[in-house]
Amino acid sequence: MPTKLLVRCIGLSLAGCTLSPFVQAEIEQVDQMLIRVTEGQSSEIARLNESALSQEPVARLSVDPSVSLSRMGGRGLEPVIRGQSQERVDVLLDGIRVEGACPNRMDPPTSRLSSALAPLLEVRTSNQTLRWGPITGGQVVATTAAPVFDGSGTTGHLTVGGADNGNGKLVNGSAAVGSDSAWLRLAGGYDEADDYEDGDGNEVRSAYKNSEARLDAAWKADNGFFIKGLVSRQEERDVKYAGSGMDAPKTDTDIMRLELGSPLANGNWNLLAWQADVDHIMDNFSLRESMMKMLTDSETETRGLRLTLDQSPDARTDWAIGADVETNNWYAERFGGADLDVLTSVLWPDVDRDRFGLFAERFYRVTPELKLGGGVRYDRVEMSAAAADDVFGSGMMAMSAADAYESIYGTTNTDVADDNFSGFVSSDWRFSPVQSMMVTASHSVRSPGVTERYIASWNNMDPSRRWVGNPALDPETHRKLELAMPGQSNGWNWRPAVWVDQVNDFVLRTRNADQVSVYRNIDARLMGVEAQLGWSNGTWNTNSSLASVRGENRDDNQPLPQIPPVQFVQTLGWQRMGHALELEWVLARRQDRVDLESGQDPGTSPGYGVLNLSGSHPLADYLSVTWAVDNLFDNTWAPHVSRANTDPFNPEAVRVNEPGRTLRAALTARW
Repeated sequence: MPTKLLVRCIGLSLAGCTLSPFVQAEIEQVDQMLIRVTEGQSSEIARLNESALSQEPVARLSVDPSVSLSRMGGRGLEPVIRGQSQERVDVLLDGIRVEGACPNRMDPPTSRLSSALAPLLEVRTSNQTLRWGPITGGQVVATTAAPVFDGSGTTGHLTVGGADNGNGKLVNGSAAVGSDSAWLRLAGGYDEADDYEDGDGNEVRSAYKNSEARLDAAWKADNGFFIKGLVSRQEERDVKYAGSGMDAPKTDTDIMRLELGSPLANGNWNLLAWQADVDHIMDNFSLRESMMKMLTDSETETRGLRLTLDQSPDARTDWAIGADVETNNWYAERFGGADLDVLTSVLWPDVDRDRFGLFAERFYRVTPELKLGGGVRYDRVEMSAAAADDVFGSGMMAMSAADAYESIYGTTNTDVADDNFSGFVSSDWRFSPVQSMMVTASHSVRSPGVTERYIASWNNMDPSRRWVGNPALDPETHRKLELAMPGQSNGWNWRPAVWVDQVNDFVLRTRNADQVSVYRNIDARLMGVEAQLGWSNGTWNTNSSLASVRGENRDDNQPLPQIPPVQFVQTLGWQRMGHALELEWVLARRQDRVDLESGQDPGTSPGYGVLNLSGSHPLADYLSVTWAVDNLFDNTWAPHVSRANTDPFNPEAVRVNEPGRTLRAALTARW
């Protein structure tokens, strides 16, 4: 009850804070891998400005052409990195994992990113460390910056914004007290929107309400010992999905995080513990009309602990070792009938996953120009389904999840244990003052996820509406090689890259002869090229980025499903005395390489080109306004990887269309 009250009152609390003079934050050095930092501003200000204009925080990744975003509704954008998504994209929120509670992924982990504090987002595509586990498809790392006091005892911000398309509204903010060595921060916000219109003027089911509140604190002693804590709650209400037969009237997420560490010898140790609980309800009648009511009640619990030791015994050597343990539980039931008193499926039959991992890695600078690295990791993964024998339905129609697995795959064993060994080697060679060559080779193993192994959505009358996981799936093994050649000179910067990912036992979701949605292991290969070229003279800047990926099902000699087309992003920016303007041109080629038999690709997709215009302007030392016009020419378009459209009121759309022309604006005060 206190946390719910905090969610509802956070806006009033922040609005009541007294504004203090704004203190300019120091300009931060940002690695080239980090997503989009506006020149001439601190990265914190740039992130706050951009977050105020984003539909949700993960939308900021769209500037990277190697990242596509799959849309199902107004919230829950799912990142697709180099043609891989869902279980193959690991999401870390300040070092912790938060699993979703929706079997249909209405709430991917990226939906838990904070809108109020605009975390720094980083996309990793290859293993440079194994402390968080091996990277198979990609990794999204969100890092929330600590408040910067700069001699003052308080700091914070308050943002109010909105959008015309869908009548969006936004208010969020933060207030912190203390110093750089000890502080307490309260943050939160609320945003909502109605259904937006696509470029043809058709309404797309996308309305939502979202609120968040978080309290975090930190203390650091003179000897370097520190402790950090976080408690947060997020409430999503009445979220509509054009790409699903159900909507989500309620999703609640509670997170607790505790971290402590201290210097030790020539480095430091770190202990991180976390807990995340997600409760989710979806149905087909609260927000739409339905003749046959259905409701799914699902929840997931995550508990984790990670201990790491980092050491730098000399100027050339860095090494680290660590161990982590994580436990998860998923449970989901679907009910039907006039009074919703008939159990029709146990979608996730009380699935437990226990994961224990060990890692060790070392980096050594052979010469000032050459750095070598490598690491190994072992993961023990055990999974079981305690409610696999629970019966749903009645009479001759009675079934269980175990019956479904046996009927489709002939397997009766629902207990699984995987021993996964992963590793990588890397080199970074600066062979000229302006040019480097980076090579990474990795062997990464991923255990199939809860849905891939245990989903049990059953329909007695129509096999095409059945969706059954496979407990007998083998773990995926990714053997990846990546070559990149970043460089910079005289205001120019560039980064061409090529990569190939050979996957044994790739987990493919497809349909069998009876049109049941099933999972099986195949051999697959993904490969791609990327290129980035940028220039800046301090006032003008431009950046060109291109990404292309090809995915092949080598068992069946056909394309993998859900592979994005060639994508290109061009930006042109201007900034002077705090004012900034940017024009962005997003292009995608037509995608003809699809797997229609799998049911994952709604069909081929046409190419598109979209222009976006944005700007930010200081109104006073502590006040600024940001604005954006997305989809300037009001085109009708949808990313190839977006969900198939199921909205009966917009039957012409093949996929869930993106918003038409949208004007967004926000006013931000900082102190």
